[in-house]
Amino acid sequence: MDKRVSDAFMAKDKVTIQDIADALGISRNTASKALNGNSSLPAETRNRVIKKAIELKYKQFAFIDTETVASKTTGNIALFTSNMPGSSHFGSRLLSGLEEKISSEGYNLSIHFVREAETAAMELPVNFEPAKADGIICIEMFDKAYSEMVTGLGIPVIFIDASAELDFSELQADVMLMENEHSVASVTKALVRDGHTRIGFVGDYMHCRSFNERWAGFNRAMAESKLPVDPSICIVDDDRFFFHSEPGWMENQLNRMDPPPTAFVCANDFIAVALIRALKNRDLRIPEDLVVVGFDDAPEAQIVDPQLTTIHIFSHDMGLLTAELLLARIKNPSRPFQIVHVKTEPVYRASSKASSQAKQASASAR
Repeated sequence: MDKRVSDAFMAKDKVTIQDIADALGISRNTASKALNGNSSLPAETRNRVIKKAIELKYKQFAFIDTETVASKTTGNIALFTSNMPGSSHFGSRLLSGLEEKISSEGYNLSIHFVREAETAAMELPVNFEPAKADGIICIEMFDKAYSEMVTGLGIPVIFIDASAELDFSELQADVMLMENEHSVASVTKALVRDGHTRIGFVGDYMHCRSFNERWAGFNRAMAESKLPVDPSICIVDDDRFFFHSEPGWMENQLNRMDPPPTAFVCANDFIAVALIRALKNRDLRIPEDLVVVGFDDAPEAQIVDPQLTTIHIFSHDMGLLTAELLLARIKNPSRPFQIVHVKTEPVYRASSKASSQAKQASASAR
């Protein structure tokens, strides 16, 4: 693309799908399908559209440095995902770090969407050719059997988060995780110091390894504080209810609690924001009547009223470290497998009455 044309796109307040389509000389419908991971399109077309979206800084790709997406030909890394990796604040910054490191080392990064039907049938993504892949990165791939199938391909694999059911002692792959257990234990203990003794957990702790570790941190903090974990004030249903529930589902979960807890620790910010909405629908004030804590430090954490106490993930750095670990595995396949946790950081905001010591520690750290 002519630099003046590219600059004109960059100067716009909002890049649209039509802009991406025009830049590539394709239809808007094709560009939209590619950005939504439609498997009917050739992988080459999907990757061209995604790279152009990165170049033009379209929505979720705005964090990614354009200069990191130049094509290289010395190697190929495949990214398997059940969801668009740039569809969240965490995913976009993670993808930025991955692309930055992988392209600097001379590798192409191709994105392959794994559909539910492919997972159920244990089939590899359409247009993925194992013989041409030097390594595989799995993001949001939480099916145990499918994960084990991928690791059996004889190609270096790294998981960013993973199935809660995987036995890491037998897994033939590296794993990259954010630190979950200690950070959740820390914020839970801060709530206890503030006088909360009835604290509930919200989220499916078997959804993925990170949720499972957050649940473990919550339980550890409660045990060390000599407080019981009361199932009647926890919402730990299957994950599909949180993301595809009927209207009023969260309110119904709250209605069965008599009385409700005085604090909730949530598995992520998405769940926390939905919970805050449900609490407000019951005319409960936050944090006066009940406090809420999330995890991720997504943009929504600062938009919601009141702003959400949460745990910050250094996602760009996680992307860089993931790429470094996979590239090291490619160079030396026999090195011991690693499970890496990248430190996270509690961020105390208005949705909780965190202890003054915790607030001061958070402020000085950031």
